[in-house]
Amino acid sequence: MSFYHDKQIKIYGCFLAVFGFLIAGAWLLFYLYQTNSVKMTCLLHDEAVISSLLEQGVSRDIIAAAITNTHISIAGEELSAAVGIKNLNNSSGLPYITQFQHTSIYSIIAISLLLAVVLFIGTLLFFWQRKRLYEQAETIIQNYINGDYSCHLPQNSEGAVFQLFGQIEQLATILQAKNETEHNAKEFLKSTISDISHQLKTPLAALTMYQEIIESEPDNPETVKEFSGKIGIALKRMEQLIQSMLKITRLDSGNILFEKSNCRISELISLSINELTTRAESENKKILIEGNTEQQLVCDLEWTSEAIGNIIKNALDHVRPGGIIQITWERTPAIFRIFISDNGSGIAPEDIHHIFKRFYRSKHSLDTQGVGLGLPLAKSMIEGQGGFISVQSEVNEGTTFTISFLTEL
Repeated sequence: MSFYHDKQIKIYGCFLAVFGFLIAGAWLLFYLYQTNSVKMTCLLHDEAVISSLLEQGVSRDIIAAAITNTHISIAGEELSAAVGIKNLNNSSGLPYITQFQHTSIYSIIAISLLLAVVLFIGTLLFFWQRKRLYEQAETIIQNYINGDYSCHLPQNSEGAVFQLFGQIEQLATILQAKNETEHNAKEFLKSTISDISHQLKTPLAALTMYQEIIESEPDNPETVKEFSGKIGIALKRMEQLIQSMLKITRLDSGNILFEKSNCRISELISLSINELTTRAESENKKILIEGNTEQQLVCDLEWTSEAIGNIIKNALDHVRPGGIIQITWERTPAIFRIFISDNGSGIAPEDIHHIFKRFYRSKHSLDTQGVGLGLPLAKSMIEGQGGFISVQSEVNEGTTFTISFLTEL
């Protein structure tokens, strides 16, 4: 049983074993002492009888025969009864026996008291150590209740108590993780609300201004038309912002379940650029596709195509008229890579480590479209499926985004 593996109980058990041997030794010594005392009492009694008989003139031979005699006669019994020796309850005629009784009683009391003191001290020490352990555990558990997990319950021994401490430690770890998760969730919600409110301030302020201008010039059709169009653009921007924020919030909170399946790469790319080809043509930009269209990739078709679309949108924002966006891919036994390259303005070295941050806008691209959520969304979508996304860029040379998925055999 684990009860006997407890270090303190084992120590106390060893103490009880030693105490048992001590009792046995004490009684053995007491037995030897009592035997010697009985012998000494008998010798003293015989010497007293011999002395009395010699004083009365009895011959030595008769005395020696009497002392060594082992036969009890009827006359001897009668005489013993007459002088009171036969009565076991009457010790007044046996002074040596009385002394022996007193000595025995005192010895038994002394030994018993000594053993009781030893047992009391050993038991007291055991319960004192146990109490210290429980007080330490109580203090640490109270800290857990108050949210302080810096100290830990002792688990440096075996036994039922330390197994219980181990279970409490596991519970404390779970509670700590839960508290941290709740704290992170609150911080995430706080940050999200702050980001949304901050990003909505600009279009809301613009809408208010446009509405005031329209109200001030209701009879000027050109002004009403111009600012009505601006209101539409601002509303569309707000809609795009809110949808993007909702998506990235769902991705970060883990509320989206990606449904992976075998997808043809041609279908994936086609879905990604479906709504972007018209824009590319209108801006005199080309989207080129090159690769084995029969190859397949295990991914969530809808979310992966949106991620690729966001990267292509980012490329369209930074490619000049006449520029080219090229989409290629390769498959190895271990990994499937999709490359999205452009010959645009590139990314400055001081910006390349920040492009996946929410709402990040480089000072070199303030005049471009977007709210700074496309690339963070793409990163969350890819990494949510177990993929990776990386970027390489040179200023005025172009940029290449690489999306990588491990090949599932």
